[in-house]
Amino acid sequence: MAPALEIDSANSSVTTDLKSSKTLKKTNILHRTPWQPPVAVAAQGIYIDLEDGTRVIDAVGGAAVTCLGNSHPTVMQAIKDQVDKVSYVYNMQLSNEPAEALAKKLVDTSEGAFALCGFASGGSEAMESVLKLARQYFFETNQKQRTKFIARQLSFHGNTLGTLSLAYHPTRRAPYADILDEKHFYHVSPAYAKRFQRTDETEEQYVERLRQELESKFIELGPETVIGFVAETVVGATTGVVSAPKGYFKAMKSVCDKYGALFILDEVMSGMGRMGTLHAWQSFGDGVAPDIQAVAKGLGGGYGSIGAILMSPKIAAGIRDNAGLWKHGHTYQATVQNVIEEENLLENIRTQGDYLHELLERGLLSENSLSAPYVFDIRGGGGFWAVEFEFGGAYFQTTSFAMLVQAKALQNGLIVMGMVGGANLEGTKGEHIIFAPAYNITKDEIEKIVDIFVKSVNDVLKDHIPQ
Repeated sequence: MAPALEIDSANSSVTTDLKSSKTLKKTNILHRTPWQPPVAVAAQGIYIDLEDGTRVIDAVGGAAVTCLGNSHPTVMQAIKDQVDKVSYVYNMQLSNEPAEALAKKLVDTSEGAFALCGFASGGSEAMESVLKLARQYFFETNQKQRTKFIARQLSFHGNTLGTLSLAYHPTRRAPYADILDEKHFYHVSPAYAKRFQRTDETEEQYVERLRQELESKFIELGPETVIGFVAETVVGATTGVVSAPKGYFKAMKSVCDKYGALFILDEVMSGMGRMGTLHAWQSFGDGVAPDIQAVAKGLGGGYGSIGAILMSPKIAAGIRDNAGLWKHGHTYQATVQNVIEEENLLENIRTQGDYLHELLERGLLSENSLSAPYVFDIRGGGGFWAVEFEFGGAYFQTTSFAMLVQAKALQNGLIVMGMVGGANLEGTKGEHIIFAPAYNITKDEIEKIVDIFVKSVNDVLKDHIPQ
């Protein structure tokens, strides 16, 4: 049994009941959780062994990172081989074979969308680098008056001060709000139809309203001052795997094109196969490619900390024809992407993702299910899914249902990601659970995940709602 976790109803945080596990030790790490997390000591595929002897199933890949699971033999061997050859070079002096190979693969498989790429050490730095590259493009092409970005509310683009300024999620920004940049970063509404589309609007009318809002923001700021519009192709943690309505990105890009600004996509969480296509924008009918795109997480699959910045031929030409270099810095390897291709894992995760969806609906929405009245939405695609719950004013007012379920699932041997605050613009409403399993997951493993998850949801409901 994993260490018991409980919710502190006074402040809606999850805390560790240290008395429940003698294996938990005092830590010198300032963790990202308000509780002391269990210690992992070994892992194979989607299975992780904890210090107390418990084995758990990782159904969310950390945070949509481990696209091949742990300890894939091909990747491990490639890492060992590279260390034996060259462990490090500084990219202002030398390049290396794995970095060149990965860059070539990313460009060659983009269907002409991208011409160059640069590497970073992870998602936050990749998005920070996107901001710098976009500004450099206009600096190099003598449009130095362009200094402003427009992004969306309820978005998340990273943990640096720059990316927190770009994004807008109230609870994530709150501690740093007074030192964030409000001179160069502006925001428009999220593209979240199930929450914000009006009852008297068609999908086309909702998209047009959002297009008009973006154009109005351009005009308000001065179109000639805007660098670009930035969006997550599929919103990750903040609202829980929310895709835009049909035609949305085509409409947003039309505004950018009209005023000479850049259309920029953040696919740190949703890209590199997570949606069942290499790039998430390829999963949608309009299939609009960006001028600049950030990827990470699934790029390295957790075997190394890496992100990439992909740029269109237009951006590449703007840089090449002027400075001729990227004013940012880094190094890496292509093995994870090779394995995804060679083992046909994009097809597998599309198939298994559809099965996950089917089982979640069957387990949570059946006529006699305890959870059916409280499931607001089950959404996603490929290997990226979320379940959103809604309880009105009756239950879970002083504690987080999503975090209770995450804690209970861990007790039951399953790792999922619970998130709160993505259902309104104030960040005070919303409970969702995210799934992001490895692309090589099997049908049997999908069944185990859903069985444990449904049990965990029911356990929490039995404990907190009178039957």
